[in-house]
Parts: sequence; structure tokens; C-alpha cells
Amino acid sequence: MTVREEAAAIAGEITELRHAIHREPEIGLDLPRTQQKVLAALDGLPVEITAGRSLTSVTAVLRGGRPGPAVLLRADMDALPVTEATGAPFASRVDGVMHACGHDLHTAMLAGAARLLAARQSDLPGSVIFMFQPGEEGCGGAGVMIGEGVIGAAGGRPVAAYALHVFSDMLGSGVFAMRPGPAMAASDAISITVRGRGGHASVPHRNLDPVPAACEMVTALQTLVTRRFDVFDPVVITVGSFHAGTARNVIPDEARIEATARSYSPGSRKRLRDETLRLVHGIAHAHGLTADAQYTEGYPVTVNDPAETAFAAATTADLFGPARAETPEQPLTGAEDFSFVLSQVPGAFIMLGACPPGTDPLTAPSNHSASALFDDSVLADGAALYAELALRRLAAGI
Repeated sequence: MTVREEAAAIAGEITELRHAIHREPEIGLDLPRTQQKVLAALDGLPVEITAGRSLTSVTAVLRGGRPGPAVLLRADMDALPVTEATGAPFASRVDGVMHACGHDLHTAMLAGAARLLAARQSDLPGSVIFMFQPGEEGCGGAGVMIGEGVIGAAGGRPVAAYALHVFSDMLGSGVFAMRPGPAMAASDAISITVRGRGGHASVPHRNLDPVPAACEMVTALQTLVTRRFDVFDPVVITVGSFHAGTARNVIPDEARIEATARSYSPGSRKRLRDETLRLVHGIAHAHGLTADAQYTEGYPVTVNDPAETAFAAATTADLFGPARAETPEQPLTGAEDFSFVLSQVPGAFIMLGACPPGTDPLTAPSNHSASALFDDSVLADGAALYAELALRRLAAGI
């Protein structure tokens, strides 16, 4: 049988694993129940397993029967602090926690791919690293796993790395999408505290009011985006939190702002940091105030290697037909910590539509929604693509 046919034959088991993970979601870097489910799914396969030391990751290495390079395949495993509202029969049994981003599908697909590739071990010209990663949702689990040695788990640096990510909207079910170059944005955090001198609202001239200055900062940050940055190398700043004061007739001592910053190139990312801090301190000084401002880097830009992306697109089109392999015109504005892997290993981050049949991808609840639903029918094809990418890339050599 072909890889795709074998994946279809084990689709039921892949689905059962996905449902089991979905029922017991876990958040962050510590996912003991999910880790045990992955280990059980890998049990009996000829893989070398290493568990994480500071996080509950699973690294499994399949060494082929013939010498050759290594390829890394990644799946993230963590859930979100979301109360599920899907009404699915396998809905989360953990209050306030849900697999709202589809990581349960990624984990099940990669476990399925491990079975498919293990069945071909003797003919495999090289090694495959299966990277089961906690903490993608803001905890930087990929970076932690890199620090613990996942990149070199097979003995040398992989020649390529691939990750799949499902979407409950945007793409039709079963459609794969990938683009060369920037695929997702860098995501950083801006925290600002404007400090003044509080007092009675009736005599503002006797005090130092931080609120007008903080308001000016919010609007000036938007002007900064449109007037200091090239529209063809975009950046985005969104203020998501603004807190000041306790009563209408009291001038507060301070005002606090929290914002997110997105960018698509290292140069713009650095300029965004420098210009933001300069602007904030300048406005504060102009008002006779002080400001504590921190610009904290999060996930870097997810950059797909052009050659590996072309290879992945050709493999997808050959396996499923050209109609199911798309090239998005624009990158996504979300961020992804597979970017840490791609900064060290050429590879591709591949999107997979999992919008349920009969649902319009343009109006379906998106990833991170309490109502997000994902189509189980994509599981077998996702596992097949993971496996086929590894097989063909190893066959191609270095």
C-alpha cells in the first residue's frame, strides 16, 4: 500500500488519539497526561525516546536501515485557557481549558506518521526526529526543546524541518497552504508605566497628570506605524490594555499601557523596538513626567526556506492533487514558535484547512475560539504528508 492508503487504514486510531487528547487538555510546558498518551502511541515502535528535563516533551528518533541525513517533524501539544462551547461528544472535561487551536490534531497526526515511517524503517535512508512539543502558546516550548538538544537528537543537524498547523477557518477542509519567505509575524510585547503625581481633579495644575500623556502615547504609536515604517515591510502595534485611576475626581499617580507589536523582518523588528522606546520617553519628558517602558521580544518571524517550501508544495500536489496545494499571497499576522526551529534548520511551516464540511471558512469560528471545530477527516492526510515529506526529503539526500 502507499503511504496515503496506509494512513487511511489507521485513520480510526489516529482519530481516537486526537479525541483522547482533546478530552484532557493541558496548558503550558507541563503536560503529563498528554505526554503519556504520546508515549503510549509510540510504544512498540523502533524509536529512541527522550523525555524533556524541564518540560514534558517527547523526542523520538527513528533511525533508518540505510545511512543518510536527518529530517525533523514537529507537532505542538498544548491547549488554551478557553472554556469549550462546541458541544462535541469528545469535548474537554477540564474546566476552562480547551484544544481551541488544533494542537491535538497535530499530535495525533505526528504519532500516526511515526507508525507509517516505522513500517518503512529498513528502507529509510537516514533518520527522522519526531518533536512533540509543549508550550507553543506563549511559553516558547520550541526554544526550550532546542536548548535541551532536539535539533541534534539524531546525531547531526537535520537537513530540513516541517510542521503542520490546522485551521478551523480560512481554508477549506483538506487544503494545504504554504508560502516561501515570511509566513507568520514576529510577536513582541510592549509594557509602559507613565508616572506622574496624583491629586485632586479640580486642580490639575498642582499635579502631574499621567493620563493625557498616556493617551497621547497610544495615538502616537499608531502614527509611528504609518509614518516611520515602509508599508511594504509592515508592522502592527495594538494597544490591548490601558489602566489608570480609581475615581472620576482623582488624578492618578500612574497610567499603564500593554500592547503587542508585530513585524515581518529583523530590521523592522529592531527599529520598532528602538522607535517605540524613543517615542514613549520623549512624550513623557515633554509632559514633565517619567516613563518605564519595556519592549520584550517574543517569537521571531516564521520564515519558510524557499527551496524547502517548493519541495513541500510539490510533494503535496503530487500526493493530493494541485487543487489542494495553495500558495497564500500574504503571510499571517499571528506568531508561531516553530520559528525558533526554522531559524536553525531550513524548512517549511504548512497550513492545513480543517473547517468542518458544510461550514463556510470565511465565517467559521477561528482558532482560539471557544466554538472552534476541526474536521477529523484531515487527520489521515496530515499524517500521510508528514511521512511523505520525510521519505522524499531523505531520499533526496543533503
